[in-house]
Amino acid sequence: MKAGKWLGTAAILVLTGTAVLWINGRWPTGGFRVPEWAFTGTGENGRDAGKGSADQGDAERDNADRDNADRGDADQGNADRGNADQNDVAQGNGNAEMGGREFNRPLEPETGRGGGNGGAEQAENPVPEVLPVAYDGRTTGRAPSIKNQGSLGTCWAFASLMALEARLLPNEVYDFSEDHMSLNNGFCIPQSDGGEYTMSMAYLLSWKGPVLEADDPYGDGVSPEGLKAVKHVQGVELVPGKDYEKIKRAILQYGGVQSSLYTSMTDEESQSVHYNEKKYAYCYIGSQPPNHDSVIIGWDDEYPRENFNAEVNGDGAFICMNSWGDGFGDDGYFYVSYYDSNIGLNNIIYTDVEDPDRYDHNYQTDLRGWVGQLGYGSDTVWFSNVYEAQGKETLEAAGFYATDRHSSYEVYVVKNIGDEESIKAGNGFKNRELAASGSLDYAGFYTIPLKTDTRAGVDLEPGERFAVLVKLTTPDSVHPAAIEYDAGDGKTIVDISDGEGYISPDGANFTRVEEEQKCNLCLKAYTTDRK
Repeated sequence: MKAGKWLGTAAILVLTGTAVLWINGRWPTGGFRVPEWAFTGTGENGRDAGKGSADQGDAERDNADRDNADRGDADQGNADRGNADQNDVAQGNGNAEMGGREFNRPLEPETGRGGGNGGAEQAENPVPEVLPVAYDGRTTGRAPSIKNQGSLGTCWAFASLMALEARLLPNEVYDFSEDHMSLNNGFCIPQSDGGEYTMSMAYLLSWKGPVLEADDPYGDGVSPEGLKAVKHVQGVELVPGKDYEKIKRAILQYGGVQSSLYTSMTDEESQSVHYNEKKYAYCYIGSQPPNHDSVIIGWDDEYPRENFNAEVNGDGAFICMNSWGDGFGDDGYFYVSYYDSNIGLNNIIYTDVEDPDRYDHNYQTDLRGWVGQLGYGSDTVWFSNVYEAQGKETLEAAGFYATDRHSSYEVYVVKNIGDEESIKAGNGFKNRELAASGSLDYAGFYTIPLKTDTRAGVDLEPGERFAVLVKLTTPDSVHPAAIEYDAGDGKTIVDISDGEGYISPDGANFTRVEEEQKCNLCLKAYTTDRK
């Protein structure tokens, strides 16, 4: 698949007394570090996959550029968290600063810590204290069917949806539509040009999908209108890079882990010096960033090192599902060495998946999801979205991103909030009531249930203006709040006319983000209808 081409000259706009916007020429963050595994699709295809993304190496998170290995991740390197200094440009002036996703380095392993998600985690698959030497999802009914992406750059969509299917197995068997995800994600990127996991997250978390493959078959370039999601994804976690124990535990609990690697192969007929066809064994050791996504469904700590073409320092491999049909590898599966440079660096799991009737309404303005980040040059930020109830409803939960590890939060509810002028004057949030608090070990998206015993209550009347307010602290971050905005590269169309969001450094003085930073806040509110 063709690696994407990036537009991009670096530019910094600094206006004293106003917000700072950093544009690093890197999509989709428009700045700051973007996960390196941003664009992927079919591997390097031997064409340009690796060209533009070549520099992405610094963004270890490696947006799996998987098929777009090139998409321009190249610049993401300069958007390094070190660029976090960019925020310092206006630090201390009390103005909110904006940048691309800061979180593009692999999360560091953390021994003995769980991936807490604020209580939203579904744990129906208990994990043993001592991990087995080997595990294979194919033997436990937790491996979905093998699929074939063909000549399109859609490995990111296949990996996302196969990981989601694995999450539901063995009790629920689904075949989700990659066509619908890759054609209806809201980004102006053709199927041939690859994609990245944040596109999958935006699509799923906005309830656009998943839809069934039977309702939108793959490969015809057409997607029917009016299809409804058959499941609602409410939680996504980014597993720490190269933390193999955490990855293994995630496989046992959630079925599969979406991850990325670098390959020059593009389909089942491709060959590579890094791939032993007889043993279905793959290992790349080098500096090229990831450009292809697959799903890890098992491991074997004793898989012989001799099976790999490369010289590695020990035994062991992950068992991965590919999206090149059952003609590739071992009926579509292959073994990736623990010593591969990229496997396990960028990892996504779908932790919270609900039936569509769990909540009736998803109040949101961030249909493109986590494109950039906003903050005041410190690790703490207050942000709020104001919505108007459509009917007699009960506010049940709030959803937002933790943009890095060890975030702590407080969620407040404000009923019958005043107008914009009263909010800017400092009166709008005075009657806020604490509805939830907690900590989040890992980056990701979390749905936080709200307490029902708050003094303000959670029942909403038709037409009532209400607000969800979050105080978020993310250590070592300068832009803790996730935002949706137009990076100016033509890759997405962002509508900021539908939002009413506010940001504050102290919970007292708020500014309107649509006016000042030209963005939407990634903060959702979930309600149920009340009889």
